[in-house]
Amino acid sequence: MAILTFLISLAGATMFLLFAVRMVRTGIERSYGASFQRLLTGTGSQLHAGGVGVGMALVLQSSAAVTLLVTGFASGGYLAFPTGLAIVLGGDLGSALIIQILSFDLDWLVPVLLAVGGYLFVKTEGKKTRQAGRILMGIAFILISLRFLREAMDPIRDSAFLPAVAGYLARDYITAFLVGAGLAFVMHSSVAAILMCVTLVQIGAIPFEAGLSLVLGANFGSGFIPVWLSRGMRHSARRIPYANLGLRGTWAVTCLLVVNSGLGDSLSASLAAALQIGPQVGAMGGQMLVYLHLAFNGTLLLLALPICRRLEPLMTRLMAEPPVPEAGLTGRPPSALEPGHYGPPAQVLANLKRELLRMSDLVETMFRPLSDLYKTGDGAQIKAVQELDPEVDACLSGIRSYVADIPEQDFTPAELKQAREMVEYAIRLESAGDVAARRLAVLAGELNKKHLRFSKEGWDEILHMHEAIMANLRLASNVLISNDLESARLLNLEKTELKRMERDSRKRHLKRLQRGTGHSFETSDIHLETLRALREFNSHVAAVSYPLLYQNGQLLETRLIEEMEAS
Repeated sequence: MAILTFLISLAGATMFLLFAVRMVRTGIERSYGASFQRLLTGTGSQLHAGGVGVGMALVLQSSAAVTLLVTGFASGGYLAFPTGLAIVLGGDLGSALIIQILSFDLDWLVPVLLAVGGYLFVKTEGKKTRQAGRILMGIAFILISLRFLREAMDPIRDSAFLPAVAGYLARDYITAFLVGAGLAFVMHSSVAAILMCVTLVQIGAIPFEAGLSLVLGANFGSGFIPVWLSRGMRHSARRIPYANLGLRGTWAVTCLLVVNSGLGDSLSASLAAALQIGPQVGAMGGQMLVYLHLAFNGTLLLLALPICRRLEPLMTRLMAEPPVPEAGLTGRPPSALEPGHYGPPAQVLANLKRELLRMSDLVETMFRPLSDLYKTGDGAQIKAVQELDPEVDACLSGIRSYVADIPEQDFTPAELKQAREMVEYAIRLESAGDVAARRLAVLAGELNKKHLRFSKEGWDEILHMHEAIMANLRLASNVLISNDLESARLLNLEKTELKRMERDSRKRHLKRLQRGTGHSFETSDIHLETLRALREFNSHVAAVSYPLLYQNGQLLETRLIEEMEAS
């Protein structure tokens, strides 16, 4: 019975820890996620990139999240291999610093974090203040989960089961290494896995030697997480997580062999003497484990940074992009619609979704370079953006004709309604393309033709709106594919947030005019028209959420109808 109680308590504490780590990461991503691309792609040297990785991991509470962000930007061609790998290696060190911070006795901080975080999340309306409350509460939950983890060991600490397992892991360091790797991969969080190992050593549940092998294994296993999660991406993007896995695996195995040799015993004794830790290790053993984890990631970063660039040719040979089967198949994917060919309703609706995704990708391709065009005014690039507008128009015409010719007798009213909703969203996407090509691109050309520049504050406001809309474009594609209600609600909230950003930027712009800021006077018309265009573009993109929200009673109109029917 004690074993069953232990397993249930351990599972509960572990899942609570995973939930808390995810809660912190979600709050940060929702508050500042749109700024990550500029931060990652604006790095210069490998040393600077490593520092960016450290900071990103401290913010996101996860080295795997940093790796996936880097992989995504590398897939889009925005990030070179050496810079991306340096950021990932820095992220691993940042993850180790998180563990150092959380390993301190911070139980006294829990009620403060819960009180402040709960108030911000429940009682405030601003997006960033609410997410700040989510982050503070998530940190409090991490500390509570670690306390639960320590308490979960109490019923079994004095039994014969735990000493037997702990003793075996201490003797068989290879098994302990593999268990640590498996633990990190299954939990999908190196922070949570290593915090668990550190806690077990601190309370004396396992000996220090076993804990060290587990931590080295967890470092190795954490490298598999982004490799697994990026398995559907292009080879050119996956080179970074695979290179990181190779470096971490090599260094982890090397350290494992060293610490379990005679040299490792002397090093451990010297470190224990320096930290004034006796043979019993006790609670300080956990802190010693955190120091060694920091040393592992710090030395890996220092050793690997100089060879990041040299690894690129090797990874390119090992993970070359597959050849294109036919020269004529390059370019944009063809339309998913075949007029006059209609299969089952599910297939027809799937084809419409594929065509909408293709249309959305075209609109994103038009919108993405606009922030650069405002700075450069490159006429060729402006023309290239505008030349995509007829393709978007052609997509709308194809979708409209395809839906108009659907054999209605083979479709239910609900399926026909869904097809019409897709046409409505196609119309909104076409309008978004018009905004990008006929207003924003034209404004970018006009700004540079007149040799004007926004004030620093005004440009930052426009850039932040552009970044937020890019994030909303990706979220809209997710809503279109998954029909996920929570994503639809978030997209609608982001629409409200962008309206607030536009309103605040307009007010700050008028204040700069009152102060007599020269750049603001010269660019006032373009600045205000850009704000209106960005807001309109985002409104068109966010329209994909309306049918799903309406269907689930999340829009005001639906609730009013239901109230009238009830009365």
